[in-house]
Parts: sequence; C-alpha cells; structure tokens
Amino acid sequence: MPLKRSLTLPLLTLYGLGNILGAGIYVLIGKVAGIAGILTPLSFLIASLLVVTTAFTYSELSSRYPVSAGEAVYLFKAFGNRHLSFIVGIMILTTGVLSAATISVGFVGYLDIFFDLSNWIAITLLLMLLGGLAIWGIKESVQAAALLTLIEITGLLMIIWFGRDHLGSFDIQSYTETLSVSNISIWGGVFAGAFLAFYAFIGFEDMVNVAEEVIEPEKNMPKAIILSLIIASTIYILVSLIAISAVSIDALSAHSAPLALIYTQLSGLSPNLIAIIGMLAIVNGALIQIIMASRVLYGMSQQQWLPRILSRLNAKTQTPIYATFIVVAIIYALALWLPIMRLAELTSLFILIIFSLMHLALLFIKRKRAMPYNTVRCYHSSIPLIGLITNIGFIIFYLVS
Repeated sequence: MPLKRSLTLPLLTLYGLGNILGAGIYVLIGKVAGIAGILTPLSFLIASLLVVTTAFTYSELSSRYPVSAGEAVYLFKAFGNRHLSFIVGIMILTTGVLSAATISVGFVGYLDIFFDLSNWIAITLLLMLLGGLAIWGIKESVQAAALLTLIEITGLLMIIWFGRDHLGSFDIQSYTETLSVSNISIWGGVFAGAFLAFYAFIGFEDMVNVAEEVIEPEKNMPKAIILSLIIASTIYILVSLIAISAVSIDALSAHSAPLALIYTQLSGLSPNLIAIIGMLAIVNGALIQIIMASRVLYGMSQQQWLPRILSRLNAKTQTPIYATFIVVAIIYALALWLPIMRLAELTSLFILIIFSLMHLALLFIKRKRAMPYNTVRCYHSSIPLIGLITNIGFIIFYLVS
C-alpha cells in the first residue's frame, strides 16, 4: 500500500517553515545571545549562509530522487553502499528525535508562565497528544502543522511590528566597531553563536522525507525548500536585531521563554499571548519532527534495512503507526534525560555531518549520472563543493572549541 500523495506546494512550504521556525527562535535566541552578545544577528546571518548551499544541494537531490528516507537513498545512489546508507539513516532518525526532544523541553519554559507542572508530566501530555495526531493522517497532521505555522509566524511578526522603531535606530557604527578582526575572542563568540543558531535553521532537510506524499515532488520539493529558507532567514535576522536592542543580553540569555520577555518589553502587555503562540510553535516543531522521523523508519523499512513491521501502515489512516510509536518513545526518553543546550548542540553536530555527506553524494552523482528530465539542478556545480568545505569547517570548529 503506497503513501497517499496529498501535499501541495503551499502546504509543503508551511510544513518546512513550521519545522524551521519552531524551537529555533522561540527557544534558543536567548541562548545564542548569551554566547554572541550584541553580535547575535551576525551569528544568525552566518548560520543562514551556512545552510544556503545545503538547501540547493537538497533541492537537486530531492528532485532527482523524490522518496522517503531521502538522505539514506541519496547516499546509496552515490556510493552503492547499504551499510553507509543505513548508518546515515540512523543518524537522520537521531537528529529528528534529538530535535523533537529539544523542542519538548523548550515547551516547558513557556508552559510555566501558566501552570506549574513538573517536566515529566508536561512532556508526557505533549508527546501523547502529538503522537496521536501524527498517527491520525499525513494530510490532517500537515494541515494542523500549517495552521500552527501561520500562528507562529503571526507571533514573530508581532515582535517585528512592536520593535520596528528599534530597527530604524540600530547603532550600525558601534556594531561595526565591535567587529574588530583583531579581537579573536569576539569572533570566537560569533561563530560559537552561529553554531547554536544553525540549529534554528535546520528543518528544510526534513521535507524530503515526506516526498512520497507530495504532489509533483520533482518540481514542488525544490521550490518549497528555497521558499521556506528565505522566509525564515529574513524573520530570524529581524527578530534578533530587535531582541538585542530591546532587552539586556543578561536578561535575554537567562529567560526560559525569551520571546515572551521581548514581547512584554516592547509592548508593555502581558506575556500570555506570545507565550501561547510560543507553545503552539514548539508543539508544531515537535509534531513535524515526529512525522519526519517516523517516515525515515518507514522508508528504511521499505528499503529492507529495518524490520518490515516498521513499514506497516494503518489501513484507515495510511500512516506508519508502529514507526510513530517507536519515535515518540525515544523522544520521551531523551527529553527527560538531557538538558536543552546539549540536545541542540548534538542535533547541530549530527546535522552538519549529514549535510557534508549530502554535498559529497551530489558531487559523485553529478559525475556518474546525467540530469533526468523534468528535475531541478543545483545552480552551479561548485555549490556542493563549497557546502562540503564550510560544513566540515564548522564541524572542526565545534570539536576543537
């Protein structure tokens, strides 16, 4: 029984945006500010440039091979090695559950504004709800995610609206003076912040794992990847500029619900509205990660790399029910075990390794196989090479810092 093709370009773009925007800006902007200080917007800019080449690489790969478990399949097409593809498939699954666990822990910070619940109770209720929604059906799940995405974008636009005066009065001269190339410690903080901010941009790569449920994936997948990344990058940089102008760095980095703090500072209103939007954004990000990770298990099972039971679909909803149960259980364990900063750093490291392998895979595929008809190509053959070099550079930076 095949997966049902029901995702249009708008739905797919909102799916990607929901995954990118969720935890990154609502949960981690304060943590990035604690590392990069007033240079936080530069960290977000560097992180966005880091993912641009990867977005183009994924656009071509997803257009060539529009299948679930995309990255594992791309590697197999490039190198013909099932063991390598299996390892990468497990790494992708790991990033999905690590990211969802990060998001789930971040949810508690916003929930604390309303209810004083223990972490394990809040996380249990959240994951039970999201697991049930993911099993309900892909169209229903993505429609719910699309609605939540629109709500979380509204919250970010509210921050930009209330903070618009800060954008006009931003002190570019003092910012430029701070960026003295001779000050190595400052640049170390910028790149360390960019490594953490990088987590805020991941999510577009998860879109390829629902390719078998997309209408005309050869055309719509590349468009949705690029669109979602452009929109997210613009919003992130604007919000980060406002954040460091409106709130002290110490207060921002210490707060568990940073956008609620920024909203209150800018508007003078209660943080309740933005806290609710923040919770919905976080819920959305976790839901999308559950969908993605379960599709990775499904796709790997379809390739006969994992037990067949993981590709068994529910007859009514046509969703991989057993794969979803396993994913939710792993997320639950990680969310209760690891702190949020560690979860985010591990996710970023695994994703950088995967991105590097995807650039390498595309370089090999382009040498071995002609471009199929009706598919989207990378704009220049040097793009995957540039992406490979920059991603490896960031991996080395993280490991030695």
